[in-house]
Amino acid sequence: MVGAARHGIPSVWALLFLSSLLLLPPPAASADFSHCGGCDDADDAGLWATDNILQCQKVSDFLIAAAYFSIPLELLYFATCSDLFPLKWIVLQFGAFIVLCGLTHLITVFTYEPQPNLFHLVLALTVAKFLTALVSFATAITLLTLIPQLLRVKVRENFLMNKARELDREVGMMKRKEEASWHVRMLTQEIRKSLDRHTILYTTMVELSKTLELQNCAVWMPDDSRSEMILTHQLRERDIMDPQNRSIRFHDPDVLEIKATKDAIVLGPESALGVASRSKLEAGPVAAIRMPMLSVSNFKGGTPEVMETSYAILVLVLPNDGSLGWGRRELEIVEVVADQVAVALSHAALLEESQLMREKLSEQHRDLLRAKHEAMRAGEARNSFQSAMYDGMRRPMHSILGLVSMMQQESMNPEQRLVMDAIAKTSSVASTLMNDVMQTSTMNHEHLSLVRRPFNLHSLIKEAVGVVRCLAGCKGVEFEFQVDNSLPERIIGDEKRVFHIVLHMVGTLMNRCNAGCISLYVNSHNEIEERHNQDWMLRRANFSGGYVCVKFEIRIRKSKDYLLSSSSSHISQGSKPNNSEMGLSFNMCKKIVQVH
Repeated sequence: MVGAARHGIPSVWALLFLSSLLLLPPPAASADFSHCGGCDDADDAGLWATDNILQCQKVSDFLIAAAYFSIPLELLYFATCSDLFPLKWIVLQFGAFIVLCGLTHLITVFTYEPQPNLFHLVLALTVAKFLTALVSFATAITLLTLIPQLLRVKVRENFLMNKARELDREVGMMKRKEEASWHVRMLTQEIRKSLDRHTILYTTMVELSKTLELQNCAVWMPDDSRSEMILTHQLRERDIMDPQNRSIRFHDPDVLEIKATKDAIVLGPESALGVASRSKLEAGPVAAIRMPMLSVSNFKGGTPEVMETSYAILVLVLPNDGSLGWGRRELEIVEVVADQVAVALSHAALLEESQLMREKLSEQHRDLLRAKHEAMRAGEARNSFQSAMYDGMRRPMHSILGLVSMMQQESMNPEQRLVMDAIAKTSSVASTLMNDVMQTSTMNHEHLSLVRRPFNLHSLIKEAVGVVRCLAGCKGVEFEFQVDNSLPERIIGDEKRVFHIVLHMVGTLMNRCNAGCISLYVNSHNEIEERHNQDWMLRRANFSGGYVCVKFEIRIRKSKDYLLSSSSSHISQGSKPNNSEMGLSFNMCKKIVQVH
């Protein structure tokens, strides 16, 4: 309805204008102009003759009547084609008023000539004028009630026009924002094409210069000591530039103001930062914004350190032509681009850090390979040395074994035979030790191999007693031994290693005591002692029927109140002296026994 009223307002004002014309009285006419006083004496010649004037009025009334009859038809067509409610009623009133006016003028046309039925003509004219007066009066009253509505329509029209202007402004702002968003997307795409820090900064300056039509664009970064801001990147170099202009004090007021806020700010014309960022002596307005610089080393170790945030400064200079300035839209573009650049720089810093770590790891890998190669060469050299040493020791040992074997074939008394057998046994043990050392060093064997086979226990004890007696005689130590008669004749084990362990234990104890008496006891394992030794109980549970445990016990008696003993399963471990070297030797003996 409001839209229809808005479209019909010019037509309504046209109708009001027509009504002002139509309210004028129709032209006066008489029943018989030929009987007007003074007309008979008028000059009949000329343009302004009475007949000519009457003819003109007759034609005018006829044309007015024709126009008055056509205007209602146009109004009726307009009312049917337009939604003019509640204006249709006034349009119909105007149409009736105009038709009656046209009818009055049409009847007046017939009054300019004498008519035979003049009374009927005057009566028709009177009725037409009376109806015209009624309709015109009703139309005038209707207009009085319609004028306030028309005024409200006008107010509504002004309100709608204001709303339309506001919508136009909002649409313009949305278009500008969309344009700014498009520029930002383009800039972001260009920035993200690279992960190199210098390429990112250069791309940012180039794209911002194209978008904002900049004269120059520069990036300032803090130095290592954080005492100055250094000009590191700029789009266009100045022809002649003072080297002092490439650095700005860290505590410059503009620098502090820029770093204090995340928004872009416009610098003054006398700003040292703005002057140093120009590419020409004459430049336009200057804007600047901070960009956070991520330090990846802050996150080493998994926990970030509390460190002062470092900022770079992006400075943008417009040309000095007066047509460009820093508006809210331009500053928003700069702020969004600065955020994107900060993110891209952080990604570039992460990539640089990862590449640096990869290079360090590669260097460490090369060092490890080099160390491995050197270790392999050192191992080969050690093996070569051990092989040479083994060959050098094996030849004399084989010579001794051959000589002892030849001497054993000679006739000797029992004591000589016992000594010679002990020497042969000791030489065989020494040869076995040499083979063990060579085997563990060259073949990287962690465990010694044992040769389990039956051997004569009593013969082994005799040989051990002979060797121990010789050692005791050399050291000046008394020797005594005791062998249990219930021991079996033959047992299963590694004869050479058992003999070696007995000699090792005797030698270890003799090295700690130069006087006294050494005793060797060989007997079966006692059940009473077994109850107090859980280790032996577990080992005995693994033995099948027909096997017994033999206990070798070696003691040195230094005085009446001191007793140092050592024992094991084949060789029982007794109390250990407070000596780490001695304890290590006995532990090795115990491990060899456990292997049995």
